[in-house]
Amino acid sequence: MQDPKLRLFADLVAKWSPRINLISKSDLPHLWARHIEDSLRLLPFLPPNLDRAIDLGSGAGFPGLVLCIATGIKFELIESDARKAAFLLEAARQTGAPAKIHNCRIEAAKLDPARLITARALAPLDKLLGLAAPLLTEDGFCLFPKGRTAPDELTAATRLWHMSYERLASSDDESCILKLSEIRHASPL
Repeated sequence: MQDPKLRLFADLVAKWSPRINLISKSDLPHLWARHIEDSLRLLPFLPPNLDRAIDLGSGAGFPGLVLCIATGIKFELIESDARKAAFLLEAARQTGAPAKIHNCRIEAAKLDPARLITARALAPLDKLLGLAAPLLTEDGFCLFPKGRTAPDELTAATRLWHMSYERLASSDDESCILKLSEIRHASPL
């Protein structure tokens, strides 16, 4: 049985998407499986007693707003596109999700660090870590769904970053969720 608030969210994505390109037209018939269920795959990996998280480059709300709706955890959603930020604000209002929307570039966001950072389809891992690291608490971690390029992205990222990582919960052979912690920039020799 689908959660009524998530169903409402899916309906809002379908309604707004043709006007502001939240997801591609070809993805609309697969919205639930490709975007909502994919976002919900992060649920088992959320830390206990989490009261706040940050989602980078939130776009249509995947995974941050979906997780916020499903759990009631306060998510701070960072989105630089004003039209997408307006969608996120309206979707959070209509679903009653405890989300706060920041319409700015990630680098300009003035937020207290959080124990959890999420992002989906935003940037290659080496760049994503540079965006996430300043917003992550020392004991926190990132959950990043990645596709078939995950091994290559990890290799590229280790040239610039030191981190602990785990590959979690593949839904198929080509995708995984990367759990990254202890992130620090590699020092030059």
